[in-house]
Amino acid sequence: MTTQTLQITQRVIFRVWTRADARGDVIAFFPDQEANPGMVGAYEHIGQHGEADYYGLLKVTRPATPEEYAPLLKELKNVGYVLRVVRRLGRAS
Repeated sequence: MTTQTLQITQRVIFRVWTRADARGDVIAFFPDQEANPGMVGAYEHIGQHGEADYYGLLKVTRPATPEEYAPLLKELKNVGYVLRVVRRLGRAS
């Protein structure tokens, strides 16, 4: 008998920092991951897992293009995430 791991698809939103000290870096938000109140799960290449104030970061980020987020998407898939890319926070589906 083999053991199978249940793979759950998670929504992910990719944004690009516009701050001068992080310009061009991509951050991934996981709107369905539990975090502290008002926060969502987040992941960056440098720093990796954490949590973030999604609405606050909208002011200092912009939507990432598929070309910009492709390397981070690949990294996330390599660590085991099964993802569905969405453009904005909304209802879970």
